[in-house]
Amino acid sequence: MLKSITWRIAMIVLLTAAAIVVLVPSLTDKIPAAWKDNIPKINLGLDLQGGVFLRLQVEIDKAIENTAQRYADDARAMCREKGLPVLAFQKAGADGFSLKFPPGEFAGKAQTALKDEFPSLDVTLGDVKPDHAMVIGRMKPAEVQSIRTNAVGQGVETIRNRIDQFGVREPQITAEGDDRIVVQLPGVKDQQRAIELVGKTALLEFKLVDESASVEDAMRGNIPEDSQVLYQKTADPTSGRVTKSPILVKKRALLTGDTIKSAKVNFGGQGGGAYVGISFDSRGAKVFDRVTAENVKRRLAIVLDDTVYSAPVIQERISGGEAQITGSFTPEEASDLAIVLRAGSLPAPVKVIQNVTVGPSLGQDSIRKGVRAAIIGGLLVVGFMAFYYRFAGMVANFALVFNILFLLAGMAAFSATLTLPGIAGIILAIGMAVDSNVLIFERIREELRAKKPVRAAIDAGYDKAIMVVIDTHVTTLITAIILFQFGTGPIKGFAVSLSMGVAINLFTALVCTKVVFDYLNAKKQMKTLSI
Repeated sequence: MLKSITWRIAMIVLLTAAAIVVLVPSLTDKIPAAWKDNIPKINLGLDLQGGVFLRLQVEIDKAIENTAQRYADDARAMCREKGLPVLAFQKAGADGFSLKFPPGEFAGKAQTALKDEFPSLDVTLGDVKPDHAMVIGRMKPAEVQSIRTNAVGQGVETIRNRIDQFGVREPQITAEGDDRIVVQLPGVKDQQRAIELVGKTALLEFKLVDESASVEDAMRGNIPEDSQVLYQKTADPTSGRVTKSPILVKKRALLTGDTIKSAKVNFGGQGGGAYVGISFDSRGAKVFDRVTAENVKRRLAIVLDDTVYSAPVIQERISGGEAQITGSFTPEEASDLAIVLRAGSLPAPVKVIQNVTVGPSLGQDSIRKGVRAAIIGGLLVVGFMAFYYRFAGMVANFALVFNILFLLAGMAAFSATLTLPGIAGIILAIGMAVDSNVLIFERIREELRAKKPVRAAIDAGYDKAIMVVIDTHVTTLITAIILFQFGTGPIKGFAVSLSMGVAINLFTALVCTKVVFDYLNAKKQMKTLSI
């Protein structure tokens, strides 16, 4: 018996020491750097430390248009490879395109080839006239529905990849409804930078500059059919002032950002500033090699989200599969651009329909109120247990201290995020811890009324209550797991603290309190028990 008590006391002491070591870095920074930097901490949620809250709307119809455009580009490239001349291209609604071919058998061959190459398209012959023939490609209904279904999910994953590389701890990025995404970024103070990082579509395209027509004529409305006017950003190196100037580029993209393998920030660009170096995968490197070989001495515009960042002259064929994006970037701008290029483009543009900055002062006020509520609730529970169960109640209060310590240490060990609902979960876990002791103490009272000795009454009380305590905790734990699995940010915070509290309650209620009674009985047989 004494050996068992010694073993349990040693285990509690070791767990207490470990809990203190893990918890201290979350409470203060006035500790050695090696301790502070190598121990995980409790992260504070958006409602406690402030940050940025964004609600985004995904423009799903644009995702359908973008996919149709990619099919059209791939179709024209395939026709070119097969020697089928395409005279013109135009959109055919949001989900299709049409290709114009010379008279003869070109259109029929193109229809057959497109059906074989693109099973997701319905390919039909359009107008057939003496001077041309049309082929129409339209996405099948199942393909359109798949895009609608997946646009939000892909958007969530793309934004999450960007935020993870941005370095925000414990962001909450969730789908809401059919076309919305909610983004919570705890600790982020620069709202505008967050919006630009999250909301940038990041569609990177390489397009030839159209030097066959003047920009002045284009600005007056005389734009060639296969060209478009975009704007190039330039920044004055001394004043930092950013200006935009029109530039005429071909509509057709020779290469897109989906072939990028890596993107990183380098220095030594214009004026020694930052630029983004990109490298392509094998397919992209092959296309880039061909594009540069065919267009030596022509300008190639590097376009991101319809903004031209640079338009250098291709001096020679580039076979290494690498390129640079320059544009008088600050280091932060270059870093953010590299992030979005690595994470990939969004499947559709997103529009910010709600943005809120939660100030740290509001978060501190929430912490104070939450801690105050926890202290008041805890004191009331402690007072009730001491008044109603006397000495046994004080034993339960003794275990309650360990309960709170182990719970906070557990959250720190798993780098859990503490939110206001999480504080509510901790308060509920404290109540459940006391509830377990109430069940045990009532059983002990029943045994004492049956005239059993104190030691036998204590053992019988724990034996009879243990299954009830386990049952109540397991059912609560199942509920907490369901809340965590299917809930959003605040609900997950509540579920995390509640589930940890439930697991720790079992230990403190069945081990910490019992070892006190066993120790007292082993030291001197108890004749009475104040309960």
